[in-house]
Amino acid sequence: MEVNQKFKPDSSLKLMDQVRQVLRYHHYAYRTEETYCRWIIQYLKFFDLKKHPSEMGKNEIEQFLSHLTVKRSVSAATQKQALNAIVFLYKKVLDINIDEKITPVKSRKIKKPPVVMTKQEVGIILSRLHGNNLLMAQLLYGCGLRLMECVRLRIKDIDFGINKIYIYAAKGGKNRVVQLPKTILQNIHSQTQKVKTIHQNDLAQGYGSVYLPSELANKYKSSAKEFMYQYLFPSKKISIDPRSGTKQRHHIQQSGLQKAIKTAVRKAEINKHVTCHTFRHSFATHMLEDGVNIRVVQDMMGHADVKTTEIYTHVMEKDINAAVSPLDTLVARQNNLPA
Repeated sequence: MEVNQKFKPDSSLKLMDQVRQVLRYHHYAYRTEETYCRWIIQYLKFFDLKKHPSEMGKNEIEQFLSHLTVKRSVSAATQKQALNAIVFLYKKVLDINIDEKITPVKSRKIKKPPVVMTKQEVGIILSRLHGNNLLMAQLLYGCGLRLMECVRLRIKDIDFGINKIYIYAAKGGKNRVVQLPKTILQNIHSQTQKVKTIHQNDLAQGYGSVYLPSELANKYKSSAKEFMYQYLFPSKKISIDPRSGTKQRHHIQQSGLQKAIKTAVRKAEINKHVTCHTFRHSFATHMLEDGVNIRVVQDMMGHADVKTTEIYTHVMEKDINAAVSPLDTLVARQNNLPA
């Protein structure tokens, strides 16, 4: 019986090149690669690059993570992200197990209810968006998509036969299926036709390929140029893939939609911290307000635990409206009015 051996990076490479080699071997997303590399570099610079990480360990890791909390006031999630990157460096790249428990000064986890818009506020913001920005925002709110799930949608993910959208390899590596709103069905269909025209023009100019995960690209060599794998919201320009060096058309940048929503919220004078993710929170809350079973909402949101979905029950309008403030009751009594 063959024993799976750990992948060992090329020892002739510089440390950060080794880190990138191992990240790519394990098929980490490019955004994760950038994030991990950034944290590892910060960790090394914190000690002025005087030591190789193999000469450091538990104490140094705790010092760095504590510094993030005490001096930089990072959130608990950010501190955990930094820890994950450093643990990856030791375990996967340097093949060093950190057996002792890492116990830095921890950032406080502050639980706060999600920001949710009213249906009227959603409508006002959508009315101030146009083109792809409007269609993407409608998908965020109408399907409960995360921003990058929307940006990374491919033609094959849309099933017009049953009005469904398939979300693959989402947060936590999970897949799920969501309903495609009927009100934007024709617009989505029109968008696929626009992508088809763009793709045909790219093929005619010798391009037409798109990024595919390495395991898929290796198995189906010609898939990168197939229409079904093209992004639903492609970039306006051909770009060079930072890993493979291939000239291809990537998906649209998420920053465009973020800026458009920020501008729309400001012009609408809505005094809430509304982001792209707020549309997802509003989707779940409004579904529950409309009487949809919480288990159904859980599946559509892709939550592993229903407790995550239950947080939206605390910001539902009907729960708040059902309670009468004791101040209103007091004033009503004083004025002989019904409470």
